[in-house]
Amino acid sequence: MTSPAHADQRQQNLGALLRDLYALASDCDKPTIHHIRETVGERSFGPFLTIPAIIEISPIGGIPGLPSVIAIIIASFAVQILLGRKHLWLPQWLERRTISGSQLKSGLEKIVPASHWIDKIVWPRMEWATKSPFLQGLAALIILLCATVPLLELIPFASTLPMAAVALIGLSLIARDGLLACSALLLSAGTAYAVFSSLSGS
Repeated sequence: MTSPAHADQRQQNLGALLRDLYALASDCDKPTIHHIRETVGERSFGPFLTIPAIIEISPIGGIPGLPSVIAIIIASFAVQILLGRKHLWLPQWLERRTISGSQLKSGLEKIVPASHWIDKIVWPRMEWATKSPFLQGLAALIILLCATVPLLELIPFASTLPMAAVALIGLSLIARDGLLACSALLLSAGTAYAVFSSLSGS
């Protein structure tokens, strides 16, 4: 299992993070959230926003109710950013929760190839957009995006839109890529339109 310190040193590479998680899922039939947190590392919130969002976007996200659970977890991370916490805190009941190692591997297998392409186009730029006070603004946006998921979950895979925006924000924090954070604003606008359309059609 990857140590937190080693994971932190590699946190600017999405492919490395995903490979570490795949190794964890291969070694453990039912890894806990605590195991995942140790594998990812504790110094940056970026991976904890990106990885759950990507898992939701994967075929695993089609499981009824799972998108809303993931949205709640991500929102709890965003609240901690908003409050200015430097390190992630999770309640013990959540740390003890387990997930299926085989399902995690299945989801990651769909994502790892794309991570190679992502790592080539994401790098530090416009770093001011990933730091305070803009960081707190991004956290507030994530909370709003997560709030749309329960409604959009009624439409198959519609929750992919807000989770894609969250994943972009998480990636921007991992790589200190402010341009990517700005791109997430466009997806957020698309989410707002999707929610408006859902409410208008109901």
